[in-house]
Amino acid sequence: MENKESKIRIQWFPGHMTKAKREMQEKMKMVDMVIELRDARIPNASKNPMIEELCGQKPHLIILSKKDKAQDVITKKWMDALSNETTKVIALDIIKENITPKVVAASKELMKAKIDRMIKRGIRPRAIRAMVVGVPNVGKSTFINRIAKKKVAVTGDRPGVTRSLQWSKVNQDLELLDTPGVLWPKFEDETVGVLLAITGAIRDEILPLEEIAAWAMRYLIAHHPDALVKRYGVEICDNPYEMLERVARKRGFMRNQEMDEKRTIETFLREIRDDKLGAISWEVPNEM
Repeated sequence: MENKESKIRIQWFPGHMTKAKREMQEKMKMVDMVIELRDARIPNASKNPMIEELCGQKPHLIILSKKDKAQDVITKKWMDALSNETTKVIALDIIKENITPKVVAASKELMKAKIDRMIKRGIRPRAIRAMVVGVPNVGKSTFINRIAKKKVAVTGDRPGVTRSLQWSKVNQDLELLDTPGVLWPKFEDETVGVLLAITGAIRDEILPLEEIAAWAMRYLIAHHPDALVKRYGVEICDNPYEMLERVARKRGFMRNQEMDEKRTIETFLREIRDDKLGAISWEVPNEM
């Protein structure tokens, strides 16, 4: 396997995302607040700067999804780092937790001032209307279905499943507007695109998978060598390409003494995404 140290260029901005941004801008005036899902493993990389721009001054609930895939201690640090006067942060395992009470309570807390003003004026508060946003494959549709306790959004373990905006009623307190996952036109920081690729937010078909796998291996060598030893039973070295070859040998992914690169890389990335190496946080707040 060739050792490549060149910059990794990743861009992906399909037409439906351009349309989605325009629709989100139009619908923003209809909602009271924004619920943004981010991947707990990469809370900074899974932040979309376009969404921040669209939100303006509206109350903002950040949900760190897939918390079971990240390290608890680091997730708590992120919750502290991202919270401010208009932004509340909670971490959820969307699939296993009873998320509805937590999300409704957090939304009410964010909207308390407005609700109190309405009550003071003798107006019966209506359900809070929230727009649900986030990058592809962060779990928005699963979140909508779990919180509404019925299948109202199409789901899939791949980016780009939701293609249109749709409303769903949670209960008398909360209504949600689901939106397609939107990436931005250009990644200013190369690492952002790489982390989104590692965690499955970008379609593998358009990625330089060898370079993505090498980047991931390099990070794991530096920060989680024990996870590599436990999963693959390999001796650690500093060269990520050599490490991938050692994994291939352990797994029997060799053909005529040569590594089956495609099979090795696809298996390695899939096992990262499926938590086979354990819960791993790929970003920490002080590295932002």
